[in-house]
Amino acid sequence: MAGHSKWKQIKHKKAAADAKRGAAFTKLIKEITVAARQGGGDPGGNARLRSAIDTARAANMPSDNIDRAIKKGTGELEGVSYEDVVYEGYGPGGAAILLQVTTDNLNRTVAEIRHMFTRYGANLGAPNSVAWMFDKKGLIYVDAARYPEDAVLEAALEAGAEDAVREGDDYVVTAEPARLHAVADGMRARGIAPRESDIAMKPKSTVTVQGTDAERLLKLMDALEEHDDVAKVFSNFDIDADTLAAVSG
Repeated sequence: MAGHSKWKQIKHKKAAADAKRGAAFTKLIKEITVAARQGGGDPGGNARLRSAIDTARAANMPSDNIDRAIKKGTGELEGVSYEDVVYEGYGPGGAAILLQVTTDNLNRTVAEIRHMFTRYGANLGAPNSVAWMFDKKGLIYVDAARYPEDAVLEAALEAGAEDAVREGDDYVVTAEPARLHAVADGMRARGIAPRESDIAMKPKSTVTVQGTDAERLLKLMDALEEHDDVAKVFSNFDIDADTLAAVSG
């Protein structure tokens, strides 16, 4: 089971017991604001904004918070000026790591991220040092315990998805980014309710990471996720179930 999907499952389980809702809301507000600034305030014509709103609603963010973030992005309300930046590097075991960052202070953010990479035996790289290893895709996650595989695959393909595979506790449905929400809506119309949908960087291939490298890699991923300015973290690692259970508790 590969990097992004595996990490999404780890995060999903952690989030069930995570009380740091304020920090999560801060990141979601940033994402909504930037998405609205770049693509307009109408989620119907802005896939990134709709994904951000869907994620915020799933986290039980009040509608007023969502509306204010959109208006800050479109300029209807005064707000902080954020920048989107991508950082790339290699983690323990040679895993490629791609970060999408939203910040109002580039110098501070890169210094803090570089420190985290160094602490866990990783290295920041130059632009496109690992980006070429990923494809931008729409990913839809469906709880595998709720639906039979044949029904999910049929609904996904009929809705226009490229593929649907079982990965751990989820079915992961892949679609072109522009088709993400149309596919998710089509699956709902066919009786399959996605747990989450996201525009993500999907690894083209994976790197197996084991032992202490796996432990350090997961600690790095966790630290990056907790950083206020890191919007999304992607990697191409593959960790077997026994190793994952041993290092993640």
